[in-house]
Amino acid sequence: MTFPPITGGARNGLEDFKIMKSIGIDTVILIRAGVGRTAACPSEVLAQQADIYPVYEDLVDLFLDLAEENDLSFFFGTYDSATWPTRERTLEQELDLGKAFIDESWTKYGDRKAFQGWYLTFEIGKMERRRVECLRQLGAHCKSLSPHLPNLISPYLHGGKQFEDAISLTQHCSDWDEILSLLEGAVDIVAFQDGQVDFDVLPDFLQANVALVRKHGMTAWTNTESFDRDTPFNFPPIDWRKLWWKMMASQKAGVDKLITFEFSHFMSPNSSWPAAKYLFDRYCEYLKTQD
Repeated sequence: MTFPPITGGARNGLEDFKIMKSIGIDTVILIRAGVGRTAACPSEVLAQQADIYPVYEDLVDLFLDLAEENDLSFFFGTYDSATWPTRERTLEQELDLGKAFIDESWTKYGDRKAFQGWYLTFEIGKMERRRVECLRQLGAHCKSLSPHLPNLISPYLHGGKQFEDAISLTQHCSDWDEILSLLEGAVDIVAFQDGQVDFDVLPDFLQANVALVRKHGMTAWTNTESFDRDTPFNFPPIDWRKLWWKMMASQKAGVDKLITFEFSHFMSPNSSWPAAKYLFDRYCEYLKTQD
């Protein structure tokens, strides 16, 4: 089996699209086109319903141009109010706004060659029924507009590196078996994040995730985080040895593809992090061994 290349993350500089293409990346994922009062593109829907700040440049259009120039697939990230469900918005309000923004975005960008999928931006790590229902309905709405395009989610592992109330692998499997059963028909690709559990248990989670995702007729990707959660500050580029180890564990688990959060910050030679440049060099050296 040929090991799949790491796939690009969200915010990218102009040159990053060319660089990603040069190392085998074939997909760019915009994590969200809007969050709270900030948006990556002009939107009458968000201006009227979310009171977004003025948008002076259409970054979605720019990213689509760059993706098409470099023969990359682009996944469009949906809107997150960043207030629901804990504060101002109800589930129904979040859904109404999300669907209206999806409609507007599909009208504006749906005919673009690079527009090859939707990224449903809400992240969950365990059973949260209202958020699952939000994912289900938004995914179904995207399918009603573009049944030929895949919907992607990237949930996290509710593990001890991030959460004090970490759940066991057994509970993870129980929760996600139910969650994925509810999302059948609304989600096509599941790319679990891999950074929230210790390295010694990660292979078990990776293998369980692949089995769960395929059980429900979906495609199993993995989100190989390229930043380090094990340092006293948040978050530097990851040590190459850790990234390599996670890549090997994902390969052994049989995932279909790797994506990463996020190339431009943590792996690009254009990053403001000096360590990102070295991580990029190490990855390029690894690629040469795969020829």
